[in-house]
Amino acid sequence: MRVLEARGIVRTYGQVVALDGCDFDVEAGEVTALIGDNGAGKSTLTKVLSGTERAEEGTVRFLGEEVHFNSPAQARARGIETVYQDLALCPHLDAVKNLFLGREVKAGGVLGLMGFMNRKEMRQRSAEAFQDLGAAVRTLTEPVGNMSGGQRQSIAVARAAAWANKIIFLDEPTAALGVVQTENVLDLIKRVRDKGIGVVFISHSMPEVLSVADSIQVMRRGRRVATYRATDSSIEELVGAMTGKFDEGAA
Repeated sequence: MRVLEARGIVRTYGQVVALDGCDFDVEAGEVTALIGDNGAGKSTLTKVLSGTERAEEGTVRFLGEEVHFNSPAQARARGIETVYQDLALCPHLDAVKNLFLGREVKAGGVLGLMGFMNRKEMRQRSAEAFQDLGAAVRTLTEPVGNMSGGQRQSIAVARAAAWANKIIFLDEPTAALGVVQTENVLDLIKRVRDKGIGVVFISHSMPEVLSVADSIQVMRRGRRVATYRATDSSIEELVGAMTGKFDEGAA
């Protein structure tokens, strides 16, 4: 089922055309890799589709309905979450507090009115969320700033998965990770997909793209220039589409 459909998206910054009539699609329960060279427009497209920026032209349909996201909060209300490269985690807070940041569960009765949190419920739900996804989280009580890059990335992805029910955008989630940490994150992405969520995986690593993606959409100069099924494509073909050697891919 197609969850999101973007057509003819245009976004400029002065004289710079970041998106030039760009199309994009996301299917439920699939990992859609979004690839392209630096400056191709991947990050800008992500910002437009997640409500961080507004498109100047084009249409976006979500579950068949035309939508206009004026803020990330509006996208999140539709079940769309985004994990950027900086992860947006608070390093001095533990995994539980990061998971529920901005969505804290209040205590019942008078204590809730006074601003107290139901920490027991938050810990239990956090443990269930991390266990459900197999996230590599060493402890729920240690500040995330003391954790490894792979653990922080797992927490960021698990947080998005805990609140998203339709789409998760992941911007270079394996950047600067080691081999084992990368495999853990890629496995986590597959688990999120298997929950029926559409995952958009932005990456420069073609081997990782081919190992985790179901479909691949290639951007160049602000436009989608090719669409492939991962099982029918190769690194040479993907690089050729990114560089302009192949202007069209197999739909």
